[in-house]
Amino acid sequence: MFCASDWRRGLRDACRPARSGLLLFALLLATTQVRAESVKILVQDSPLAGSQYYYANALWSQLTLGASLTLVREPDNRYDRRAVRVEWNGHPLGYLPRAENRSVAAALDRGERLEARITALRETTDPWQRIAFAVYLVL
Repeated sequence: MFCASDWRRGLRDACRPARSGLLLFALLLATTQVRAESVKILVQDSPLAGSQYYYANALWSQLTLGASLTLVREPDNRYDRRAVRVEWNGHPLGYLPRAENRSVAAALDRGERLEARITALRETTDPWQRIAFAVYLVL
């Protein structure tokens, strides 16, 4: 004999795979959306080293807070085997300070995705105080 409670139980059991599939779809959709919005972790905020020897002064009027910078690894640099050059639009501005470049150089060597942006621009004659930038690990 068939009763209403058996019917509801049967419907509930029949819907369970559909609910699981819907839950899986929602999780995949959420994961995809999270990946589209990358997470950035601050690795360090540093002054620009050696700016007086490169294009920082010549390009000063064009530099802006938040401007994107490119980090270029220089493993064959004769002064520092962990050297990381900092560029803006293909123009070298200076370097990551030698005392602070170990983790960034290692991350670049591992092929990790890093991003750098200008965080401070100061009108001063001290080259160590003129430009500061942040380095982020992008996940």
